[in-house]
Amino acid sequence: MEPRLFAALLVLAASIRVATMKIGRAAWWWLAGALALGTGAVMSNGWMPLKLYPVLVNAVMLGMFAYSLAMPPTFIERIARIKEPDLPSIAVAYTRRVTQVWCLFFLVNGSIALLTAVWASPATWSLYNGVIAYVLMGLLFAGEYLVRLRFKRRHNV
Repeated sequence: MEPRLFAALLVLAASIRVATMKIGRAAWWWLAGALALGTGAVMSNGWMPLKLYPVLVNAVMLGMFAYSLAMPPTFIERIARIKEPDLPSIAVAYTRRVTQVWCLFFLVNGSIALLTAVWASPATWSLYNGVIAYVLMGLLFAGEYLVRLRFKRRHNV
């Protein structure tokens, strides 16, 4: 199957997603990047623009989380306040640290995605970006959840 078919699907998915979601700054960056990659793949009929899609996703997520560090409240604090609007200051500091950890994750994961796109075999790229990256993300979610339970118990939050 030609790469331009997958690229057309990416452009279609991006368009449908934008039509069904509230558009924020991060969504516009994602859309612009997805459309650029899709257009590049259609024009070149090459796989490289499509292989860069996980790099784009990690870059947008890193940008969103890092921006929230510079312009509080952090992304994680906003999520926490949905369930608990009156977060104590120690919990706010904790959410800031968790946001920093996610920034590091997106930086490392995006870097590995880039390395596999440029230098690895298609099988290695598929294994990392289609399986390993998601397992690592799940482990980070689970690990943070366990740390959060311990934090809440220790600080009576």
